[in-house]
Amino acid sequence: MDHAEENETLAATQKYCVERPIFSHPVLQERLHTKEKISDSIGDKLKQAFTCTPKKIRNIIYMFLPITKWLPAYKFKEYVLGDLVSGISTGVLQLPQGLAFATLAAVPPVFGLYSSFYPVIMYCFLGTSRHVSIGPFAVISLMIGGVAVRLVPDDIVIPGGVNATNGTEARDALRVKVAMSVTLLSGIIQFCLGVCRFGFVAIYLTEPLVRGFTTAAAVHVFTSMLKYLFGVKTKRYSGIFSVVYSTVAVLQNVKNLNVCSLGVGLMVFGLLLGGKEFNERFKEKLPAPIPLEFFAVVMGTGISAGFNLKDSYNVDVVGTLPLGLLPPANPDTSLFHLVYVDAIAIAIVGFSVTISMAKTLANKHGYQVDGNQELIALGLCNSIGSLFQTFSISCSLSRSLVQEGTGGKTQTIWLTTFVSSLFLGLDYGLITAVIIALLTVIYRTQR
Repeated sequence: MDHAEENETLAATQKYCVERPIFSHPVLQERLHTKEKISDSIGDKLKQAFTCTPKKIRNIIYMFLPITKWLPAYKFKEYVLGDLVSGISTGVLQLPQGLAFATLAAVPPVFGLYSSFYPVIMYCFLGTSRHVSIGPFAVISLMIGGVAVRLVPDDIVIPGGVNATNGTEARDALRVKVAMSVTLLSGIIQFCLGVCRFGFVAIYLTEPLVRGFTTAAAVHVFTSMLKYLFGVKTKRYSGIFSVVYSTVAVLQNVKNLNVCSLGVGLMVFGLLLGGKEFNERFKEKLPAPIPLEFFAVVMGTGISAGFNLKDSYNVDVVGTLPLGLLPPANPDTSLFHLVYVDAIAIAIVGFSVTISMAKTLANKHGYQVDGNQELIALGLCNSIGSLFQTFSISCSLSRSLVQEGTGGKTQTIWLTTFVSSLFLGLDYGLITAVIIALLTVIYRTQR
């Protein structure tokens, strides 16, 4: 008999003899749930809180400056080509989007470029997501525009407005002041919520809720762009059922559509859609995706300039933009009492859009995002950015989220989120969806 067989025989013959008291069920439950609580003294807690160690300092730096953690681990050879193509495509696309979203925010287009510059740099150092694109977002821009138009309507009488041009410039200047005030206040709210660790609410943004919310947001973006695609003039709508009102208004004025504007829009849309399918089909053979957004911007700009679309076909264009950057300026804090409700809604919706997209992409690529740090990052981007005359920013949603599946087991939640966010607006819709999600969890727990 070898050594292994001897050990097996010995193990088979050995026995354990255990002696313990007999427990009844109540006594066993009491023993299991009774834990000896050892609480540290106040002095020990203070000493632990204010003790400074290299590890503690490093963790604090990693927490508030996430770039110090991921940048040293950057795989240059593996990532640089894709990041370069992605950066060029995103940057080129963000410029015309910034100009367009500034129009939605009811401020001159150049302020969209400011909002596409300063916050992006700050988020690079402060944000925890590696994939979201920070900058102007259509829904946030619409919410800001709603406040600006409400406080500074088109028919406002401005003292000193000698002619239509001066009156328009004075009106736009007042709207910029309103937008800066809302941006500063929403940034302060986001920063305070992050410091108070309010990012825990991201736990309740479940996957079906996130997908339903982002899909509804994409529909809001699409409907807000319809009037520009058809080249018609309609009233600005915001709030409950705004998506319905804006769509109906465009359809009622469709007889006045600008065929040239529609043709250019469909041409660019076809290029982007066809290019997306081409990149998807040949992604194994291509070293990097072809930046179709770059070619779309170049083509659209070239067609507009070459055929003089503004004068010849009455197509709206941005026009001449002022050169350089504006010096820092203090936002008008005296407007806070007029815009605080809108600032709260913008702060919550902006965070929800960003954390929704960040969580989706983080789950896809296998890393974690910190909701509290995202609030702090957004708060600083908005509050500091407002000093440089930017308007509120958020994450820009990808069109691919609309095409993604929703999962089969929790469509109660997805459908509720989508419908409520679509018709009630993203602010009220998000609140409704979170309440429904919590009630669903409670119901399942009771069952």
